[in-house]
Parts: sequence; structure tokens; C-alpha cells
Amino acid sequence: MADALVIFKPDASYRLAARAGIWGWLSSEREWKIESLTWFQPPAALIESHYDFLKGRPFFGWLVDFMTALPMVVGRVSASAEALERMRHDLGETRIQQSRPGSFRERYGIFGGINCLHLSDAPETGASEVARWAKFVQLDKLDVDLEVESEKPDHTFHLRSLAAQVAGGIHVDLASQMMRELLAEESDLEGEPLEAFWRITLGALA
Repeated sequence: MADALVIFKPDASYRLAARAGIWGWLSSEREWKIESLTWFQPPAALIESHYDFLKGRPFFGWLVDFMTALPMVVGRVSASAEALERMRHDLGETRIQQSRPGSFRERYGIFGGINCLHLSDAPETGASEVARWAKFVQLDKLDVDLEVESEKPDHTFHLRSLAAQVAGGIHVDLASQMMRELLAEESDLEGEPLEAFWRITLGALA
């Protein structure tokens, strides 16, 4: 068994129907075991190190902002190499537009890198990522109790349509405002945290 890092990115941490759907799968522990789960807001230095292979890309600044603006659900799972590969197959490809139909990213992802979950892609990567993150957050305890059902609406496909309009420069103001309203309906966020969530979501579409 090997360690793998799992991160509910902001879209999966705060869109409650999406979080419940993903957690229902992850908590089934079919071929893996959840070793830890906690809320954590990473510093920029950790995210810059985690995604160092993307430095220099035009979206890198947004990515760091996206992953540091709010606390996220972070944890560690243990799985065999084969089970980890199957988990990543269930999760789907990184870019939403290319995610396999029926995968969790195809089901809950909104646009581009707003893709719900990070999961280490191999045992070697998992060992490195867990070691890096363990310097900043405890990865040896379960102190988050997530729900597998939610009464909140799931606006994934409407959000995806609006995101495509914003990214394409079509009805930008109207579509952006409607996205804000839908994200608010999906989450329990209010005030500054809601504004931050809206900002980092729109940032992916710039």
C-alpha cells in the first residue's frame, strides 16, 4: 500500500452537492483507505512548490490564488498502485473539456482547472506530495465529518455553460453575475468568503 494526497479543491470543498457526491465515492473505501482528512488553508509557498512544474504558464498566478484563497479539505489515502490508477480513472482527466464521460470531473467540474479534486497520480508522486504537505498540516488524523448527501442544488451544467460564455467574452457581466448567484445557492458561504470563491472561480475564465 502506498500513500496518496487528496485535496478537495475550492469548487469541491464549497459546492456542497458536488462535495457530497465525491465524498460518497471516496468514503466507500472500495480499494483504498482514508487515513486522514482535515480543513487546511495552504500558504502560497506550498502551492508554488506543489505545482512547480507549471511555473511560467500563463495561469500559474491564478492557480496559486485558487488554491490559497480559502481553506480546503485535505487528506491522505492509502492504496495499491493498481487501486490508485483505478481511482484516477474514476476521477477523470485533468481538463474538464477532456474528462471521460461518467467520471467525477465530467460530472462536477466547471471549466478547465476547476476540476474538483487533486489525487496523486502514482505511488512515487504520492510519497513526495504527502511528505511535502505533512510539513504544513497533520496528515495522520480524521477530524472532518463530511456528508454523502446534500439538500443544496447542483448547478454544474448551468455553471459550465455560463463559464464558457465568460471565457468566450459573451454576455460577460450577466453570465458572471449569474455564476455568483448559482455558486451562492450551492454553498453555505457568505460575505468575504463567498466573494473570494466567486473571484477565484472567475479567475479561471480570464
